[in-house]
Amino acid sequence: MAKELKELTPREENYSQWYNDLVIKAGLAESSAVRGCMVIKPYGYAIWEKMQRALDDMFKATGHQNAYFPLFIPKSFFSKEAHHVEGFAKECAVVTHYRLKNDPEGKGVIVDPDAELEEELIVRPTSETIIWNTYKNWIQSYRDLPILCNQWANVVRWEMRTRLFLRTAEFLWQEGHTAHETREEALAEARKMIGVYANFAEKWMSLPVIIGHKSDSERFAGAEDTLTIEAMMQDGKALQSGTSHFLGQNFAKAFDVQFTNREGRLEYVWATSWGVSTRLMGALIMAHSDNNGLVLPPKLAPIQVVMIPIYKGEEELHRITERLDRIATELRARGLSVKIDDRDNVRTGFKFAEYELKGVPVRLAMGPRDVANGTIELVRRDTLHKEVVAQDGLVDRVVGLMDEIQQNIYDKALKFRDGMITRVDSYDEFKRVLDEKGGFILAHWDGTPETEARIKEETKATIRCIPVNAPEEAGVDMLSGKPSSRRVIFARAY
Repeated sequence: MAKELKELTPREENYSQWYNDLVIKAGLAESSAVRGCMVIKPYGYAIWEKMQRALDDMFKATGHQNAYFPLFIPKSFFSKEAHHVEGFAKECAVVTHYRLKNDPEGKGVIVDPDAELEEELIVRPTSETIIWNTYKNWIQSYRDLPILCNQWANVVRWEMRTRLFLRTAEFLWQEGHTAHETREEALAEARKMIGVYANFAEKWMSLPVIIGHKSDSERFAGAEDTLTIEAMMQDGKALQSGTSHFLGQNFAKAFDVQFTNREGRLEYVWATSWGVSTRLMGALIMAHSDNNGLVLPPKLAPIQVVMIPIYKGEEELHRITERLDRIATELRARGLSVKIDDRDNVRTGFKFAEYELKGVPVRLAMGPRDVANGTIELVRRDTLHKEVVAQDGLVDRVVGLMDEIQQNIYDKALKFRDGMITRVDSYDEFKRVLDEKGGFILAHWDGTPETEARIKEETKATIRCIPVNAPEEAGVDMLSGKPSSRRVIFARAY
């Protein structure tokens, strides 16, 4: 394992390679035989399951129910909402045939030319179209509203350049789709759900985020407004970590979803959609980890406490594990996930390095002398601080450490993020900060897509969001010189 860790590219040397090394060496995911797709390994999937569980509880606490809709969507559905199809057309995988047959020349199997579909099917890139076609059958009256559905699913968006978790052709996500009686109710839903995502990011992922509106050019295809949470990674790039969309009546009109309102008149339904994906795994890794491996917030760590006996011979092992078992039972009774690693085919140093790499928040090690003295060695992953502590009171100490580590990881990320926010007034300063420092840049924007597009083309920086709490501030656009009423956040991003 020492050799393995040496092969973990230092973060400061090549951040991109460090990230790829870490995902693979920590056993989170690997590339698959299918181009652009990934295999999420058990340890990585265990983290995703914890994310799912927490988010699912939050959704249900706000009145949402889970449902499931088809993976395949008729091509004609995408023709009904012009902006939507334009936004996704280049990323769609298309099913054209429904059968294979043996090659007459004996070269395996071929697509049966006689099995062409009457209408091509699109492999789900997002589900607005199939869901709103379904909602038409569910909604007749205001009494049928609101509909608050969420779906846990996989989606396919064909990507040419892929990176594990951050951008793959197929990925896992959840997508909420809600239908409402009024515009105000739908707007409140969109705001509520971006708040749920921000709360999850900060309280569970220890990831500080900025909530804001996307510019017209960056918002979701088919939406009237997109709210986003934007996070800062350790290399100074931003990562969009969740979005919530106010869809207006666009999809209701496209699929003719009307209801009889309280005055007895027909009206189109108001809609939202919102989602996060396994991209959050990438955010978790890039925001907190270091050159020794993952740093996981305790709330999302598959193993929160690992215990390692240090022994020679079966008799010592038995005495030590007997003591560790008792401590583990108490910790589990307090709600912690605990693993006792008594493998005899690897050395203790290997185990220490392995759990450091995997980001286990607390490591406890006990040898014969500790048994005699009533002590144990405790190491916390976030600081790598090591100390010998008494076994008496250990359980309370470790339980308390979970909250302390969770908060410390957040505080460290917040301090870094705040240090990566820069206000600029000139275009030259903007480009210099981008190249030398990176991070979030607060700058005036004249509100035109032309200026936004030119900045993106020249610097590869985009408007990440218009912060929801941004104060009005008179100024001039750094590029065009036109008047501006507030600053927006620019950054280079994943």
